[in-house]
Amino acid sequence: MHNAALLQPQLDNPTFHVLGVRVDAVQMAGAVNRMERLISSGRPGCYVAVTGMHGVAESRSDLHFKEILNAADLVVPDGMPLVWLGRLHGFPLRHRVPGSELMEEFCQKTGNRYRHFFYGGAPGVAEDLARQLHERNGIVVAGTYTPPFRPLTPEEEKQVALQVNESAADVLWVGLSTPKQEKWMHEHRNALRTPLMLGVGAAFDMNSGRLRRAPEWIREHGLEWLFRLVMEPRRLWRRYLVTIPKSVFSVSLELFHLKKF
Repeated sequence: MHNAALLQPQLDNPTFHVLGVRVDAVQMAGAVNRMERLISSGRPGCYVAVTGMHGVAESRSDLHFKEILNAADLVVPDGMPLVWLGRLHGFPLRHRVPGSELMEEFCQKTGNRYRHFFYGGAPGVAEDLARQLHERNGIVVAGTYTPPFRPLTPEEEKQVALQVNESAADVLWVGLSTPKQEKWMHEHRNALRTPLMLGVGAAFDMNSGRLRRAPEWIREHGLEWLFRLVMEPRRLWRRYLVTIPKSVFSVSLELFHLKKF
């Protein structure tokens, strides 16, 4: 049993649902403004889920993950399919809100206003990302941590929480991939005093220059998935060729009101 009180987000945005997952009908500027409001609220443990069809598809076989997505304080549409579905629900969405662009936009707009902590990535990536964002946007780096490729021990978990809390970070960027990063944020939301956490996955590699992004015209036409599949076939083939296609038929049933999820 999950505590229902802990699974109720603070909502004031228009939303729509895709296979039972709540998506906030926001664009980049609205997402950045919402993030600043969450920080200024002073309420620790708020988290943002940057979700595309992959997250929606994963939630179909993992009901706890669906609860975690729906409990997020903000769920932004990372993926043109969610933008298109938002339009079908009557919202004038024009662009997706990917984690890499949200990170860059937030850092560019707010500069040295907040303290940033970076958790995730391969060895050296978080440090390099923090350095580059500081050089480009003047952000204040509160700290970085690269977790090992294994579950942390209870003692390591305590040390991570201590390090993050002592850093007095305002924003905690989590780069672990979906659904691991969302589960991590939800699990740690009561142990960390940080006002805002964001799961941004591949943004660590993209914004540090380690992973090439698709050209803009490919992104705007909803084909970045194909570009990423070509670039990382061994890691992403199951996501784009198995997990997501399984959900496409269900989305069609939902759109035509033939089945409710």
